[in-house]
Amino acid sequence: MFAPSTPSEADLSAQFNRVIQASEPFASPLSSPVVRRLPHGLTIIAEQMPADAVNLGLWLNVGSRVESDAINGMAHFLEHMIFKGTPQINQGEFERQVEARGAVMNAATSQDYTHFYITTAPQDFAALAPLQVELVINPTLGDIHFEREKPVILEEIRRAEDSPARRAFYRSMKMGFDTLPYRRPVLGPTRVVESLSAAQMRAFHHTWYQPQNMTAVVVGNLPVEEMIATVVDSFEQALAKSDRQHANPDLIAQAPSTQPEAPFPTIYRQTHTDEALQQARLIISWRAPGMCNLEQTYPLDVAAYVLGQGRTARLVDDLLEQQHLVSDISVRNMTYGNQGLFYISATIATASSIEAGLAATETAILAHIARLHETPIDPNELNRVKTQVANRYVFASETPSDRAGIYGYHQAITGDVRHALNYPESIRQVSAEDVRSAVRKYLPLDAYGVVSLKPAAEA
Repeated sequence: MFAPSTPSEADLSAQFNRVIQASEPFASPLSSPVVRRLPHGLTIIAEQMPADAVNLGLWLNVGSRVESDAINGMAHFLEHMIFKGTPQINQGEFERQVEARGAVMNAATSQDYTHFYITTAPQDFAALAPLQVELVINPTLGDIHFEREKPVILEEIRRAEDSPARRAFYRSMKMGFDTLPYRRPVLGPTRVVESLSAAQMRAFHHTWYQPQNMTAVVVGNLPVEEMIATVVDSFEQALAKSDRQHANPDLIAQAPSTQPEAPFPTIYRQTHTDEALQQARLIISWRAPGMCNLEQTYPLDVAAYVLGQGRTARLVDDLLEQQHLVSDISVRNMTYGNQGLFYISATIATASSIEAGLAATETAILAHIARLHETPIDPNELNRVKTQVANRYVFASETPSDRAGIYGYHQAITGDVRHALNYPESIRQVSAEDVRSAVRKYLPLDAYGVVSLKPAAEA
């Protein structure tokens, strides 16, 4: 489920608010972070972890999902511009201080969130954390830096559009969603990005980069109260210098609808020719629950592992190892904030007719979906898969940056970090009947989307 791919619109429950205000640790097999909510809306999650590092992640429940079509690409562009300095920090100064201390930093933008992080030695955390917060809260966003960075963004878009794998993904997302903003590339289209202005970016930043839209997650080998105090002081200093004079409430009103779309009513097909492809590709997808409906995602996570995760998974064993229909196949339950896609992607291996290979692969995949409809998963297979899912999740939380990423992602998307803590146990509670019911409900055999991509020579 964790996809480092929009926050739940539900408020925190009264019980969770009570826990936050009391700063009580959560009981979980994974860990026990402390969570605090500050009066201006910032959420802080902190945990001491016995590793010689501290990771500070700043998560915003703001990504390309909140952009209107007219500014699609702004969130990603802004991520770049954050590092161009502030009135107090010259461009490049933050990077110089990070490198001088042997720390690392990076950032990412998705449909549902924007994430900035830094990993430092414990003794350097108090010096670097205020600089990171200052950059995010008070970037200059000047016209000159904006125009200098725009060609960099446009080149990134060009490289993405030159990638056959990216093109296949973009086409499948357009098939998967009719109206939800997940159908658009995070980078935005060239024609839109070319038209963006620094003034528009300042309005976007001042509107969306507000404390109530932020989560600061700090995990590492310092006392929890010390890490929290550093984060609180950093935000107080930055916010005291902050202005929001360019904030535009119309940007919030113009954000696209997040209402989940109805399931496919029938089988939809699209065929594309791609000159860069050497082998045909087949993508089959169904609209599925998103992070705003978490309970419904767990059985589909298990189904994805049963079908396509690992060498013993059903589709891998049958279509790749036994029938040799494909040279690669993967299955993902992609849980975006407001809706997801159950997504099967295969590269066709046949040396004969591409059409026959595509048809045979689709038939074989549907046969396995039908089997999940009809026959409950054997207990031994189910237990093996649930152990895989839960353990890989736990194994992906062994470092401060891993742990902070899991906490920040779930808090930013769902508004409740306990979803991160409870995920392994939620998976262990999934029954064979839960999987069969979810597959019958969300993966019908007569209603789904198909994208076929063929090499130019076979078109």
